[in-house]
Amino acid sequence: MTYCVGLLLNEGMVLLSDTRTNAGIDNISTYRKMFTFEEPGERVITIMTAGSLSTTQTTIARLQEAIDDPDATSIMTAGTMLQVAELVGDTLSTVSANVAHKLGERAQSARASMIVAGQRRGGEPRMFLIYAEGNFIEATADTPFLQIGEHKYGKPILDRVVTPETSLGDAQKAALLSMDSTLRSNLSVGMPLDLVVIETDSCRVSRQRRIEADDEVYQKMSADWSVALRHSFANIEVESSGDEIPGYSAA
Repeated sequence: MTYCVGLLLNEGMVLLSDTRTNAGIDNISTYRKMFTFEEPGERVITIMTAGSLSTTQTTIARLQEAIDDPDATSIMTAGTMLQVAELVGDTLSTVSANVAHKLGERAQSARASMIVAGQRRGGEPRMFLIYAEGNFIEATADTPFLQIGEHKYGKPILDRVVTPETSLGDAQKAALLSMDSTLRSNLSVGMPLDLVVIETDSCRVSRQRRIEADDEVYQKMSADWSVALRHSFANIEVESSGDEIPGYSAA
């Protein structure tokens, strides 16, 4: 499995993915789940993937093949980010159906999903979650982040702290802490991590970083977060009588 998260903010976009592929406890590998395509100053697109590795790799390969074909419509020539999402969705749907047909009774293992984020010159930054069937949803001001893979462990902090007004610096911290919570709770998600930051209207990757397990900055952030949680937990006062919790009555 994997965990990928994308944050859409007024200042830009922050995208983070792990790299673990788990096909059983004795078959764990590392594969890149984040792919970036850019024509600096004109267009930047980042795609993150989760689910069937064969499905996602084939989909990315077909998208790249279209980019390399001067006569084909590709994600680098589509007129809008909506059209980019539609192209990715159509490709993912076709590949998913083909792989599922070959797998027969095991078709469920062909499922995959993707987060597509980017901006073209003259357009707005946009972010989409693409499902295996090719349909998609878009990040909005009400929900300025999208997740795929093992998302439940990392969602609470995003719900509490991320808004469109969140700075890129704080957004990177929130994304990394969201990943840290997931890493601690699910063995199918693992390092190294890939981080990309895209500033609004730059139409290029502003920052790209591979975070290894021994990264001192990440390790310190993780340790500080654990200390802060324990400290906050210890300092929360609950008014109760004895060991009873307010609002709870024993059966």
